Amino acid sequence: MEVNSIENGIVIDHIRAGSGLKLLSHLGIDTRTDTVALIMNATSGKHGRKDIIKIENLLDVDLTALGLLDCGATVNFIEHGKLVRKIKLSLPERVVGVIRCKNPRCVTSVEPAIPHVFLLVDPDTEEYRCEYCDESVRVNER
Repeated sequence: MEVNSIENGIVIDHIRAGSGLKLLSHLGIDTRTDTVALIMNATSGKHGRKDIIKIENLLDVDLTALGLLDCGATVNFIEHGKLVRKIKLSLPERVVGVIRCKNPRCVTSVEPAIPHVFLLVDPDTEEYRCEYCDESVRVNER
């Protein structure tokens, strides 16, 4: 299989095998109009298998959300066919609007204008707590 390189855009690499479609759907890319390549279960020297996403002409992406969804991935920014920046994602300390609080008594349940804000409390278990009601959630349980 051959997938061409991109001239301008991003390449999200080292995605956990089988997670690429989930990441792509979260990005909100319109696959009917945007040029996107999703490579699933590619061979990886480091991880055995991985997914890769290439998106032409996109340079603005929510790194916080991506770090939450797959903290082991890397985001490569390509301009004029050259790598200009590479970021290894990590679990964000603060997440706004990605995780939803499930506590029915939380203020976010009754006030739709209030953003859902979660703070990282344990990176080993990927546990976050709601800033308003202290409801906890583990990322891998969502």
